[in-house]
Amino acid sequence: MMKKVSLILLLQALVHCTFAGDPISALIKTAGDASTFPNDDLLVIFDSTLTDVKESGLTYVTNHMLYKVLTPAGAKELNALTFGYDPQSAFVEIRKAAVYKNDGRIMNLDLNRVMDYPAPARGIYWGAREIMIEMGRLDPGDAIEVVMFRKGFTYALLQQNDEDRYIPPMRGQFYDIVEFFSSWPVNLKVYQVRVPKEKLLQFEFYNGEAQVSGWLEGDAFVYTFSKTGMRPIKQEPRMVALSDVAPKLLLSTSPDWVAKSTWFFKVNEDFGSFDFTPEIKAKVDTILKGARTEADSISLLTHWCADEIRYSGISMGEGEGFTLHKGAMTFNDRCGVCKDKAGMLITMLRAAGFMSYPAMTMAGSRIDYIPADQFNHCVTVVKLKDGQYHLLDPTWVPFLRELWSSAEQQQQYLMGVPEGADLATTPLSPPENHYIHVVAEAELLDDGTLEGTLVITAEGQSDGSVRGYFKNSNQTEWNRNIEREFLRIHPKATITKLNYGDPMDYLSGPIRIEIGYCIPDYAMVSGNTLFFKPLMASQLFKSAQSHLYFETDLETRQFPFRDRCSRQVVVSEKIRIPSLEKTVRIPEPVNLQGAFASITGGYNLQGETLVFKEEISFGKRIYEAGEWPEYRDAVKAQNRFADEMVVVDLKK
Repeated sequence: MMKKVSLILLLQALVHCTFAGDPISALIKTAGDASTFPNDDLLVIFDSTLTDVKESGLTYVTNHMLYKVLTPAGAKELNALTFGYDPQSAFVEIRKAAVYKNDGRIMNLDLNRVMDYPAPARGIYWGAREIMIEMGRLDPGDAIEVVMFRKGFTYALLQQNDEDRYIPPMRGQFYDIVEFFSSWPVNLKVYQVRVPKEKLLQFEFYNGEAQVSGWLEGDAFVYTFSKTGMRPIKQEPRMVALSDVAPKLLLSTSPDWVAKSTWFFKVNEDFGSFDFTPEIKAKVDTILKGARTEADSISLLTHWCADEIRYSGISMGEGEGFTLHKGAMTFNDRCGVCKDKAGMLITMLRAAGFMSYPAMTMAGSRIDYIPADQFNHCVTVVKLKDGQYHLLDPTWVPFLRELWSSAEQQQQYLMGVPEGADLATTPLSPPENHYIHVVAEAELLDDGTLEGTLVITAEGQSDGSVRGYFKNSNQTEWNRNIEREFLRIHPKATITKLNYGDPMDYLSGPIRIEIGYCIPDYAMVSGNTLFFKPLMASQLFKSAQSHLYFETDLETRQFPFRDRCSRQVVVSEKIRIPSLEKTVRIPEPVNLQGAFASITGGYNLQGETLVFKEEISFGKRIYEAGEWPEYRDAVKAQNRFADEMVVVDLKK
């Protein structure tokens, strides 16, 4: 293998076509093969990106990659290469594609074969496209070389002249997010950026180390970042986003997040994103009839935008990216994506007299402090009488009793407000805000039949999960969905009573379901002995308790992990056993109290009534790797109650 510095120089020479001879074939031979990488299907020999930033922020990028096929599966993976782009803001073209066969032949592909077509779309139909080139039949040992050129950026702002549309929204500024990780091994990755010397470039390399250099070259600074011997990260179930823990480089010429905040505010105000029409004002007045308090008004408007604006991006309108579509457009279409729902709510709140603005966040991963645009989601903030800004999210709360989804706790966000704001993090939501309470009473007969009733109530995110038995299916399936939950516990279960009111009326109060049931042969009968598990110990309504889907066989974790939300589960069941003589075996109680995960539970006998109680609490959405043992122990303890039988003797 060539030394790192010489290989970097070689890549630069290759891009600028200054190398005599055929160095690619030599690299392919010495890169390694299936014996070197026995667990991988293909290898990235090098991945080189050269970025040239202009004074306006317009960026030209040349990416040069060399892949090597290691197995037949890798040949299938590389059979066609596809690159996505948004024609509103970016131009891409493949400038070279060559196949190096393992017998020494070199096949330069005809670039007229490059296909440019509408990208497959679901939910968002904004005209994204893909380019694709087919490589033909490949075999282990073959290699693929591709050079691609791109100008522009990820998000479009406003339609202007042809060249202006490639200039980034925050004109004159540059940012990039560079992943130094891959699902395949990478022998060398190089990222080089050339920036006008008048621009101050901030950067930081996260979650690892890289070789970094910088020098003055004419009227520009040139920075080079490189890393060798990159190997795929073995991922863990339910871990945080890979970008939160894997090596990555963030670069930005923006001075700080406050500057981004004030720019975000101004670009929307200048565009008139939140101007309301007489029709919108009339609708707001209708929605707010009967509202008595500030909280009433905000709740009614948030839920109207959440429930009445369908999530479907059918029109780009005049604005895109950081410029939110005008409320009048969304009001007319009655559909849009997150920024449209957020913008519609801002528009309506302003029509109602509130001070409201947009905010950006990153659903699913962390935003780090270098002000590169790490955003994929838009929400709303409103200033209340307490003088504080409060978060609202009409995208994530359809038919949910929250105004801000607690599935977004511990998530960074940036407000676009006139005074400017720094990057902030959403707070923890206490577990009791997302409770599931079940109170059950039953009778266990001598023949093993279990008859009883139960009442389940839930709030917050847990309310949304339980309400999912109704809102995620047709009304004709509602009763059947509850019945299926009992049939999951026992195949002979029948529902004898079911009352849940109107599950779509979520604003009136927390979900409440009353259920009566009969389960023949629920307990195993052997002579005068019964073997059974209380219904509440058997994890009824498991789908509303996402912690029960964690793999507890994993003893330790290397990376942080995430649940859906903080949560509290409290169950109580009284089982009357009329012929009870004595208990033979009752599972041991548990009392585990951790900083963020706890469980107490157990049995006690009150005359002929066996009482089972269990209380579980999980205090966060995102946990550090070191917090896994207490989280795991709480889940294992709940699973133990679901696995262990109660054994009782009946009177003869």
